[in-house]
Parts: sequence; C-alpha cells; structure tokens
Amino acid sequence: MIKRLFDIIFSLIGLILFLPLLLIIALVLKIESKGPVFYLQSRVGKNNTDFKIFKFRTMYVGSDKKGLLTVGDKDPRVTNVGYFLRKYKLDELPQLINVFIGNMSFVGPRPEVRKYVDYYSNSDKEILSVKPGITDYASIEFRDEAELLKTTNNPEKLYLETIMPQKIILNKKYINDVSIFNDFKIIVKTIEAIVK
Repeated sequence: MIKRLFDIIFSLIGLILFLPLLLIIALVLKIESKGPVFYLQSRVGKNNTDFKIFKFRTMYVGSDKKGLLTVGDKDPRVTNVGYFLRKYKLDELPQLINVFIGNMSFVGPRPEVRKYVDYYSNSDKEILSVKPGITDYASIEFRDEAELLKTTNNPEKLYLETIMPQKIILNKKYINDVSIFNDFKIIVKTIEAIVK
C-alpha cells in the first residue's frame, strides 16, 4: 500500500516536472523520422499478464520485426535521436505513465517480452509475483547490455544463455528482500549509473 502510494505521488510529480522535456522530445522525434512518438510494446507483468509498456520510439518504424534485441551503439535500426535517448535512458521516461496507471512500479524486475518469459522455469516465474519496475538490480548491472550483445555473432544465444540467467538471479534477489529502503537504494544507484 505504501509502495503504491509512493508510485502514484512520485510518478505524477515526475510527469508534471518532466512535461516540458517530454514535449520537446516528442517534437524532435516527429521532426526526425516518420512514425508515432511512443513505442508501445507488449511485456509480461505481475501474475503473468501482458500489458503495454510506454517508451519513446527510438527506432525506425517496423524495426522490431527484425529482432527484439538491440545490438551495439550503432544498430542501424536506431534513429540519431534514438541513440541519444537510449544513452541517457530518456526513452524510459514515458514509463512514468505505466507507474501512474498501476501496471508498473518505480522499482521491480524489468518486464520481459513474452518470447523470453516462455523460457522461464517454474521457479523463475516467481519473478512474476511482483509488479515489474522501471529499474532494478539487473538494469544497473546490464546498463550496457546492447554493447555486450555487439560482441558476438549470435546475440540471441548470448542473451538466453548468459545475460537472461544472470538477470533472473538478480530479480530473485530483489523479490526475496522487497522493502521501501531497498527500493530507495536501487533508485539512487540507478541515478548514479546514469550520471556516470
């Protein structure tokens, strides 16, 4: 209850404070390339239910049909503005909408697409017992995930066999010790990681 109240209050404050920036980003996106301002993608949330996650569109329209993983800082599917937004995690700002309406929280396991959740074991699915978040331990640890994926000829294999299992371990670490205090620590570490 306290966490939900925190999410509502601070997501609303965030949306109000960042409104000028959100509008500027939206305008630049519309000028730079054709397509919608937001990219709505189906992700798996609490209780294994699908929901639409809000992000600023950072790729050319239709790019997701060529693969779900972004590879490196020069993925040709990503727009010039998209590179900048991704680098500073500004493409994630619209997820404040998800937090406000209640299908995400500020802190919680990052929601996966259904394709990868289908690889979860029964014990892994305990991750889906909590609301997904904008940030978590895995988001901090794998902030440069796209760069890691760039180092191999088979990004899908690297993700499934190396990155995703480590994310699952970090997600379980979070759900086994959920507290407002830990959420605050993760938020602070996330800000530090972005600044660095």
